[in-house]
Amino acid sequence: MYIGDYLGRRTIYSPDQLAVVDAGKSPHWAFTYRELNQRANQLAGWLRHTAHLQKGDVVGIVARDGIEFLDAFFACAKLGAILACYNWRLHWRELLGVAQNSHPKVLIFSADFAEAARCVQAEAPFIAYTLHLDGQGIEGSQHFESILQAAPDDPITTEAVEAEDTVCLLYTGGTTGLPKAAQVTHRMIGWNTLNTIIHDIRHGDVTVNVFPMFHTGGLLVYTMPLLILGGTVVLTQRFDPAQVLTLIEQYRATFFGGVPTMYQMLTTAPNWQSADLSSLRFCTSGGAPLPVPLVEKFQTEKGVQFKQGFGMTEFGPGIFALAPEDAIRKAGSIGRPNFFVDARVVDEYNQPLPPHQIGELVLKGPSMSSGYYHNPEATEAAVDGEGWFHTGDLARYDEEWYFYIVDRKKDMFISGGENVYPAEIEQSLYQHPAVQMCAVIGVPDPKWGEVGKACVVLKPGLSASPEELIAHLNAHLARYKVPRSVEIMESLPISAAGKILKRELRQKFVG
Repeated sequence: MYIGDYLGRRTIYSPDQLAVVDAGKSPHWAFTYRELNQRANQLAGWLRHTAHLQKGDVVGIVARDGIEFLDAFFACAKLGAILACYNWRLHWRELLGVAQNSHPKVLIFSADFAEAARCVQAEAPFIAYTLHLDGQGIEGSQHFESILQAAPDDPITTEAVEAEDTVCLLYTGGTTGLPKAAQVTHRMIGWNTLNTIIHDIRHGDVTVNVFPMFHTGGLLVYTMPLLILGGTVVLTQRFDPAQVLTLIEQYRATFFGGVPTMYQMLTTAPNWQSADLSSLRFCTSGGAPLPVPLVEKFQTEKGVQFKQGFGMTEFGPGIFALAPEDAIRKAGSIGRPNFFVDARVVDEYNQPLPPHQIGELVLKGPSMSSGYYHNPEATEAAVDGEGWFHTGDLARYDEEWYFYIVDRKKDMFISGGENVYPAEIEQSLYQHPAVQMCAVIGVPDPKWGEVGKACVVLKPGLSASPEELIAHLNAHLARYKVPRSVEIMESLPISAAGKILKRELRQKFVG
């Protein structure tokens, strides 16, 4: 079984190498590849012989990051089953909706979400078994760790597993209707791993993962490629800036991935000044352009080099990479396409555009997902007749084939007939020395149709008035791009993946 049994194969090559540290436990739990493979075999055995899971059946999980999430992923991979990774931020009725999409036979949950699991189970007769990770379970649930301890660790394989089989479902955060489930195949994971090895990681690397595992950033960006390669992944339950700095130093992490808001928060952590980050070969930032002052702060104060990139749940997720030497020279760029990724910018007629023209970013390559689970209409809408995946992102590229995300189609607004791209305004705001975090949204206006509203969090100890920030923008941008209002806020709504939730800002200020 060379497809699917990732741990069985890695245990042959490096059984005693440290694979995973669960830093959410106290004290930390640490596992070699041999021990991790044993746990996966035990869970897979229980799923096969007690829960009667077969190839293609689904296990659902709603839990914070920990070793158990990887146990479930690798056990499903051994069986040819599918792990449906549910966003624990969802209301239980929303969870019920995604469960009805995926029909899990088994539901795994952590204590924080026991009540949601109970409500979902009551409305979902297809859930035959529930497993709780910690704390109190719900009626009929069994303790996850007790099952592992009681199960034999006989090797579990499923020779019928093929590269095109789905191993997990990752739900994209749609703004209307239920999220769509991207089908992540073994083929997708393999090609993404190859791209990641070519551009980023090496044997012996160590990383600290701060993204939730239900998010492609947590499971697929670095965790899976590094575990396939035989490195070490340190897991955290949630993003705690002080803890992250400590873990990087304690485990001598060689690279770290985050989003700009996380890096801003690291610089204000109480142990920022004393933290030793000398083990880091690089940090990677994605999700939004990284402000140049932040790049310079990490370089000057910690000697840390930045790579930047761009990824998606449905493709890659590693798609673009910007080398550290280009971090300032090509500030704002997501870099060039990874080795086995093709990219174009196209117009509304799906025709390729020349450099510096704004259009939709489309992608092609073997690390694309195999569509949306039980949603052929959405799959057909996303992939055109020539096999190009339409991202919904507005982009441009320059003569050196460096790409720039201008904005999301849905974030762009039209003011007085002109297209306005919030990402461009946010980049200018970040150049103001008092701005720590910001987001720009479009709000209705009787004269112009829509105008910009900037939501800004200031750095501790610094001040700036709305009028001062608008004057700053007037000095950098065309008049029609400058927001008509600025709201100074104590904080911005942040997703579990560390991204600013603009839809919540729209609800707050637009309704």
